[in-house]
Amino acid sequence: MKNKKIITTTILVLAMLFSVIGCSKKDDSASKEQANEPEVTITVSAAASLKDAMTELQTLYKKEKSNVTITYNFGSSGSLQQQIEQGAPADIFMSAAQKQMTALTEKDLILKDSKKDLLENKVVLITAKDNTNIKDFSDLTSDSVKKVALGETKSVPVGQYSEEALKKIGIFDKIQGKTVYAKDVKEVLAWVETGNADVGMVYATDAKVSAKVKVVKEAEEGSYTKAIYPVAVLKDSKNVDAAKAFVDFISSDSGKAIFEKYGFSALK
Repeated sequence: MKNKKIITTTILVLAMLFSVIGCSKKDDSASKEQANEPEVTITVSAAASLKDAMTELQTLYKKEKSNVTITYNFGSSGSLQQQIEQGAPADIFMSAAQKQMTALTEKDLILKDSKKDLLENKVVLITAKDNTNIKDFSDLTSDSVKKVALGETKSVPVGQYSEEALKKIGIFDKIQGKTVYAKDVKEVLAWVETGNADVGMVYATDAKVSAKVKVVKEAEEGSYTKAIYPVAVLKDSKNVDAAKAFVDFISSDSGKAIFEKYGFSALK
């Protein structure tokens, strides 16, 4: 009986040992397989409002695909569109509006069937945290408000959305003498943070990550075109498969969870 117990215990120990060795070999094999994959660099041209979320996704993806390096070119969607049209190297384009993606599609610069509508954002009115004078959009016409910061309306989607919302409530023309225009949404935010503007209109996601500003009012739904963020692989990408894989990663449930953490709404 005693010998039987010893034999049974020995068999169990050996089974566990072989199991551990088997798993170890699988892990080693996976590591070697990834190590043998060629080094790839993917360039992503993305709207400035995506910077915080995309930076975190970059770190997570490196852990999953150590052979792939993600580099970013952040800016206003309009300026990125122009860069791509002029031949600037990029594998992926992610815009803060449909307008710029549509323009590139019409010029046959987007890889067929690669476009996805990924996120939605909201437009909000912000002031410095200690500002108690501004409580609504109607206060922008007050003499106490000297500078209103907006994104440039031709190339910056948040500027276009802001113009639409302000026109809808009838004050866009009334504040033209005090309006200052920024090259992208991050600059609008910086101007309000530093006191170079009394108020500004940014995305809800930008306001969320700043400790120096507060949201006074959200632009009414329907007063501006929905702020949809499409993403696509560019037709001239030299690394189409790797670019598609990264788009799949950021549009997966885990990728969308990162965007939602920064205040975006993920589209189904």
